[in-house]
Amino acid sequence: EEPAPSSSRGYKFWKKITFMVAMPLVGLIALNTYTEHQKEHAHQSRPKFIEYEYLRIRTKRYPWRDGVKTLFHNPEVNALPTGYEK
Repeated sequence: EEPAPSSSRGYKFWKKITFMVAMPLVGLIALNTYTEHQKEHAHQSRPKFIEYEYLRIRTKRYPWRDGVKTLFHNPEVNALPTGYEK
């Protein structure tokens, strides 16, 4: 049995809408979100390091690298027990 002609037109229509409208729209929204995020965080400075005794407690060394830095350590953002690296 062949499908009804109207059902094949509907499939082609929604396929075109998906690739010609929805996909570019998702790309534009992602680009807009990224640029707004960059603008918002461009002017922020990191907080002053204050060595509180109850923060950054290391009772056991991490099993990777030097044992002090977390797995996803960022030297510009994450402080070590003694302060920022950069």
